[in-house]
Amino acid sequence: MNWIPLTDPKQLSEIEALSKSRPQVIFKHSTRCSVSAVAKHRLEKAMPPENTDFYYLDLITYRSLSNQIAEHYSVYHESPQVLLIIQGACVYDESHSGIQMDDIQSQISSVAAS
Repeated sequence: MNWIPLTDPKQLSEIEALSKSRPQVIFKHSTRCSVSAVAKHRLEKAMPPENTDFYYLDLITYRSLSNQIAEHYSVYHESPQVLLIIQGACVYDESHSGIQMDDIQSQISSVAAS
């Protein structure tokens, strides 16, 4: 997994722009939570979808950025949490044990088919 560190609010504009041409995934991770560690490990050992960027947000260090993401995409903040951004919109979000690479791939395929 090639994580792109998400550390600056300016990156949200970049994610939005890139999402017009390829899916963008934001993984909000709590470095203090064992459930979050399991979700991160599960993502890292799975095969990521092609042409998809994966951003890693340490929400303990960048809590205000995490809050901005929740507000901008109108999703309830959870930890761990994954958001799939396509065409500038959050088309899918999941948290805790529901975070699965297969589900992310299914969502990407579903959006591509419509």
